[in-house]
Amino acid sequence: MQDSSSPSPAASARVRWRDADSAVLRALARSRTVQLAVLLLALLALAALFAPWLARQDPFDPAALELLDAFTPPWQHGASGAFYPLGSDDQGRDIFSAILYGLRMSLLVGAAAVALSLAIGVPLGLAAGYAGGWFDTVVMRVADVQLTFPLLLVALLIFGIARGLLPAGYRDEMALYVIVAAIGLSEWVQYARTVRGAVMVEKHKDYVLAARIIGRSHAGILLRHILPNLLAPVLVIGTISFALAVVAESTLSYLGVGLPPTQPSLGTLIRVGQGFLFSGEWWILLFPALVLLALALSVNLAGDWLRDALDPRLQ
Repeated sequence: MQDSSSPSPAASARVRWRDADSAVLRALARSRTVQLAVLLLALLALAALFAPWLARQDPFDPAALELLDAFTPPWQHGASGAFYPLGSDDQGRDIFSAILYGLRMSLLVGAAAVALSLAIGVPLGLAAGYAGGWFDTVVMRVADVQLTFPLLLVALLIFGIARGLLPAGYRDEMALYVIVAAIGLSEWVQYARTVRGAVMVEKHKDYVLAARIIGRSHAGILLRHILPNLLAPVLVIGTISFALAVVAESTLSYLGVGLPPTQPSLGTLIRVGQGFLFSGEWWILLFPALVLLALALSVNLAGDWLRDALDPRLQ
């Protein structure tokens, strides 16, 4: 029986999370670089959230475009008299408005892909680490095989198979779901391996043995006792994976196998701008690329900050 004077596993987890919150805030207060990264990430998220109100036009509504304003340089007025702070592209589309909508789509794909990876990797890691035996062997060998291939190659394979199975008329409509599935199914391995290793350590601790003695079910032990103690490393991996998912989506869209032009993302805008780089319209490529760089850099810095703050060996 567990000693009545000792805190319960749930209470211990709450104490650890309060300590983690304090460590995170202390780490944030010490680093100006991290503060700037978090501020930039918040500004980008707010800009994407309020894109319909901040954008001057719907850049992907053909009726809202001004063809006479095509290739207007940054900080200039077009032939129609409209002002373009970041210039316009070959269709007279406002680059600033396009970036806002593209940023929204990139963030949506990144968040959805991370959620899918979590939904697959965490349960598999929990079950493999707790059950062991043949199930653990099968899951880890599948993970090892997938790790031998680059993320983009796996995503391209999954994307190609899904697009091949869909009717031609539904490919553009389902492109968002296909790209999320392709990236999400490519990144579940790191969650499964991390959670499995942590579970193999936690399942031999006294609070798990006490829960078994008092008759807790295996599912209850995993969900109520072990899982709360694994959230910190999962959160860190999720933060870094989010940046990787955004970059992967942009890369796939740049290669022409991602989102269609009717569903813009930063990668789609970069692909469009690349065709005009050497003809002198540099702004069509430069500004979306800078926003993508700022987004990936800020997320990576925030992930490193969380990792350092939540790692007890660095305290």
